[in-house]
Amino acid sequence: MWNRRGWCRFCASALIGSGLSVARAQVTPAPTVRTVAARLVVAVDNKTAFCYLPLTIAERLGYFKSEGLDVQIREFADPGQSVQAVIAGNAHMYSGSYSSTISLQARGQSFQSFVLQGRAPQIVLGVSQNTMRHYRQLRDLRGKKIGIMGHGSGSHRVARLLLTRVKLSDQEVQYISLPTAEMAIEAFHLRQIDAICYTDPVITALEQGGALRVVADTRTVRGNAEVFGGPMPAGSLIASTEFIGSYPRLSQSMADAMVHALKWLQTAGPSDIIKAVPESYFQDDRALYLAAFSRAREAWAPDGVMPDKGPDTAARVVAQFDNTDTLKRLQLERTFTNEFALKAKAKYRA
Repeated sequence: MWNRRGWCRFCASALIGSGLSVARAQVTPAPTVRTVAARLVVAVDNKTAFCYLPLTIAERLGYFKSEGLDVQIREFADPGQSVQAVIAGNAHMYSGSYSSTISLQARGQSFQSFVLQGRAPQIVLGVSQNTMRHYRQLRDLRGKKIGIMGHGSGSHRVARLLLTRVKLSDQEVQYISLPTAEMAIEAFHLRQIDAICYTDPVITALEQGGALRVVADTRTVRGNAEVFGGPMPAGSLIASTEFIGSYPRLSQSMADAMVHALKWLQTAGPSDIIKAVPESYFQDDRALYLAAFSRAREAWAPDGVMPDKGPDTAARVVAQFDNTDTLKRLQLERTFTNEFALKAKAKYRA
C-alpha cells in the first residue's frame, strides 16, 4: 500500500538535528551565494511528507507564482543531502528541521529559519494493546521491544528522550529498526514489538484498528509541550544568512507564499485536500491520508512565526544528544528570524 518513497517516510528524521552526518563532515564556511537565476531551488528530503505539506500547497495552489517566483522543489535521499545541496550552492534553501540550524551553526555554518512550517514534529509513542494490556507508566517498557524508524532517527531520539526521564537506559529496552510503514505495521500486528515510536500513516492506521494505545503524542500543541517541556519548532524554510541578507525581497516573497499556504491549511477540509494534493500522495488510501491529516492539523504553524520559547526548547533537546562546547556558546537569536514571517502574517492576516 505504501512504498518507501511515499509519504510513509515522513519527517521523523528531520528532528533534533538528525540526518546531518554529511553536513557535519564539512565545517568550512558555506560558499559565496551564486547569482540567483529566475528559478529558486528548494531542497527537501521527501516532498510528500506531512511536515512539508505547506511547501506542496504553496506550489499546487499557485502561491509561489502569485508572488512572482519560479520555484523548483528538488528531492534528495535524506535531510543531510538536502543541507549539503545548499552548502554546495546547488540549492538556494532547504525545507527541514529548525533544530538543524542549531547543529549547523555550532559547526560553523550560518543558517537561519525564516518561516516556521511546523510547530510539532508529529512523532507518537504508543504501546500494544495485546502485549502490554496492563501498561500503566513508561517504566513498564523496561525489557520491552520498541519499534522505531531507524537508529539515530527522530523517532529513536524521541523514544530515548521519554525513557531517559523515567531513568530507563538504552540497555534496558530493545530498539527494533523498521524503516518502512509495511514493516512497522506487520511487526506490530505479529507482536514482534511491544511499543512503537513512529509517525503517520502508521500511527493512525494502528489507532483505527484498535491495536494501539497512544502514550505520548507530538501531533498536538499540548502533547508536544508535554514531551519536550515547551514548544518544539519542527519543519522550517531555511537558508544561509548570506542568502537572506543578499536577497531580502526573494526571501520575503517565499515567506509570503508559505504563510499563505499555512493559512489555507488552517481551514482546509477533506475535499480541499483531495483537490490540492497530488493523487500519488495518497498511496492508494485516501481515507487513511485524510484521517492522518485531521489528527496532524494542529502540527502546522498558523502564521510561520517562531514561538518565543521554541528555540530554547529545541536547544535544550539538542544538547541532550550533542553536548558540544560550541553548542553551549551558541547565540540562538542567530538561528532564526521572524522578520519575514511577521510581514507575511500582516499581509495575509494569518
